[in-house]
Amino acid sequence: MSTGPVPQTEREPVGVDPNRASIARVYDAFLGGKDNYEIDRKVRNGVLTEAPYAEHLAIENRDFLIRSVRFIAQQTGITQFLDCGSGLPTAENTHQVVQRVRPDAEVVYVDNDPVVLAHGRALLEENDQTSLMGSDIFDPDDVLDNEIVRARLDLTQPIALLQIGTLHHYEGPAEAPAELMQRYYDRLASGSYVAISHFLDPENEHTPMARRAEDKFRHSPMGSGTFRTLDEIRALFGDLELVEPGVIRLADWWQDGPRLAPLNEAQHCIAGGVARKP
Repeated sequence: MSTGPVPQTEREPVGVDPNRASIARVYDAFLGGKDNYEIDRKVRNGVLTEAPYAEHLAIENRDFLIRSVRFIAQQTGITQFLDCGSGLPTAENTHQVVQRVRPDAEVVYVDNDPVVLAHGRALLEENDQTSLMGSDIFDPDDVLDNEIVRARLDLTQPIALLQIGTLHHYEGPAEAPAELMQRYYDRLASGSYVAISHFLDPENEHTPMARRAEDKFRHSPMGSGTFRTLDEIRALFGDLELVEPGVIRLADWWQDGPRLAPLNEAQHCIAGGVARKP
């Protein structure tokens, strides 16, 4: 994948402000993608000055997405996936991972970034079981009542709901992310699964790095990026039944093989898990 930026005149979709950082484009910059602007790289570089390994937050997040959706597709029988805050297309997107296991699976992506929505046209052309819609992922009713969701997913049957690397970008009262997730859970059918990943304050010697990165994220042009404790992240799952090993560092959540290399500082600072609605 090329890491050099494409000239704006070739790729700037309608509604995009290249002078304002975007969460999706900043993640793209951390992953070495090409769909980002100077303002997004400025945010990335500012975080890297305080947390040199911070790019691994994005890498661990992407790896967890792949492992968690593969697990759900292989082990649960679910064939409906709702990916909230899906971000820019990259290698191993949700629909590619899921449909490799279950070719009949329906995947709906949700985002409100104009760049992401522009790329969604390519996803729609790729196969007719993949859709993308523009909606506010922090408003469960806005998402679940969207005509695309209602047309493509049967909410009376179990679905997989993904909030991968999204809830730490919610800016509001401390208890609000758990409350908004409960609004999702109240409308999911029994047997549905939920996967969440989130920036972590590990409450140990790595906390200073987490707080420095948080300060850079929240006071950058992007304006968000809260690091919560394990207990606070567990609260996001409400009364759902956590799949073993529960809410832990993403680096420890069902890796594909034994760990040979030691964790770097950033890998201690992102956590998540998967849970089932009884």
